[in-house]
Amino acid sequence: VYALLIAGVIRSFLFQPFNIPSGSMEATLLVGDYLFVSKWSYGYSRYSFPFAMFPFSGRFLAHQPQRGDIVVFKYPVDNSTDYIKRLIGLPGDRIQMKDGVLYINDQAVPKVEVDDYVEDLGGIPHSVPRYRETLPNGVSYYVLDRDPQGALDNTQVFVVPEGHFFMMGDNRDNSADSRVDVGYVPFENLVGKAQIIFFSTNGSARLWEFWKWPFAIRYDRIGELTR
Repeated sequence: VYALLIAGVIRSFLFQPFNIPSGSMEATLLVGDYLFVSKWSYGYSRYSFPFAMFPFSGRFLAHQPQRGDIVVFKYPVDNSTDYIKRLIGLPGDRIQMKDGVLYINDQAVPKVEVDDYVEDLGGIPHSVPRYRETLPNGVSYYVLDRDPQGALDNTQVFVVPEGHFFMMGDNRDNSADSRVDVGYVPFENLVGKAQIIFFSTNGSARLWEFWKWPFAIRYDRIGELTR
């Protein structure tokens, strides 16, 4: 009983584990990554607690998120499904994609091509163009851009409402985010900030194939800070 109570307090107020189920944040976060999310980073809302068991509105001990944070939040459509994306737009910002370039308040975000990212497609290596973006506050990170003229690379201007945020995946052509489906994310829906990868597996070992477990672990990702 004591162990369950302690685990519940840690999960509700300090750290909550999450796993990455899709490639929308590739190559920053990979399918099979397990990470800890800090619950105190933005204060606490009803979605900070399991099953939203405390039905109050707003946040207490609130801290404003920063542009570039990797955020876990509740999908605004159902307020129950967990999503993880990078925070791009703050309240009042004008966000647009033009020819694969991100614009914030009508200013192009610097985007510099670096080395290609090599992904595994059924055992066949495949190179994807990788770029480094640097946001106005100096936060820098990698994005993948498979097709600079893709469906999500030219958008309308999004004006972020007060009390909401604009989220995007680092895998720009393969992410359901605020450009489509997700929409603007209310401050109340933020669960926490991704902090550190504590485990990672490439999925090559089934649960019962214990003899394969040591070879399926991505040891180089364990302990990696998210940024």
